[in-house]
Amino acid sequence: SPQGRSKKKSRKHQRFMQRRAVLEQKGLLSFSGRLGSQNPEAGLEAHTTPTKENGTMAPRCDKVPKPKRIVSASLSPSASPDSIARHHSVLLSQGNGSSKRVWTSSLILRPAKYVAIDCEMVGTGPQGRLSELARCSVVNYEGDVIYDKYVQPELPIVDYRTRWSGITKQHMKNAIPFKAAQAEILKILKDKIVVGHAIHNDFQALKYFHPKDRTRDTSQSPVLKKRAGLPIRANVSLKNLARHLLHKKIQVGCKGHSSVEDAQTAMELYRLVEVQWEKELAHRLPPRPPSPVTDPAADSSQYLDDQYWPTDLMASGL
Repeated sequence: SPQGRSKKKSRKHQRFMQRRAVLEQKGLLSFSGRLGSQNPEAGLEAHTTPTKENGTMAPRCDKVPKPKRIVSASLSPSASPDSIARHHSVLLSQGNGSSKRVWTSSLILRPAKYVAIDCEMVGTGPQGRLSELARCSVVNYEGDVIYDKYVQPELPIVDYRTRWSGITKQHMKNAIPFKAAQAEILKILKDKIVVGHAIHNDFQALKYFHPKDRTRDTSQSPVLKKRAGLPIRANVSLKNLARHLLHKKIQVGCKGHSSVEDAQTAMELYRLVEVQWEKELAHRLPPRPPSPVTDPAADSSQYLDDQYWPTDLMASGL
């Protein structure tokens, strides 16, 4: 009868709701659809109200939670920082070695720690052979411009190199002195992971050295070269990497390069292989030596052996 089917359906629904309530209390399910919610009880209070049906208390929810999305093996350059963080947290939990996972997560779960840089140089000195900074552009993890200024070199400009740099005499009218630009740029780069292509040239123009472990050079990345189907030891240009991997054309025309476009492209390339790149860097980390103070597994009794005692003390004891 319809009444019997209704009661059967109601009991089935009650069992379903009771099971879900148990999962929520254990922290395995939350109304936001994410596993491991830090405060599942708060979510219950906010979204459920206990109702009495046939003498049984069962939580009632206004909206059925959406199933958790499975994170894909790779992320597009347009992925949001939150999806990047969730993606890496899953991958890192599958790795071996907790110290490596902690080191890697400290780097890749904070998009604000990443910037990409590109500089354009002009020729100074004898016959314009000396390269000096004339423009510097810095973009953030999302590719948004956070710095872009023309810079007046310390020496007189002999060759503007417009065909490649895009710099003209007109640009130098509002350029700021090199020392001022250097101070502004280094303040941005401080404590950041800096991405760039052949980035040693940019640092040289800035008269600056950035820590190697915080530098990501897309011209030296085996991961990018493999993905592009190029030899590991090949010298690959940013233009070719962008064409092979991002399917876009850059550095076209006769007006020179755009340092903003080049910095954005370098960041896109990095984000394309970010997971694999950072995991390979983590695997190349040297193992941390055990400490007898912090490592309970270390055997400190060996320090009582004669070989660890000073020679003069050993002689006096004989």
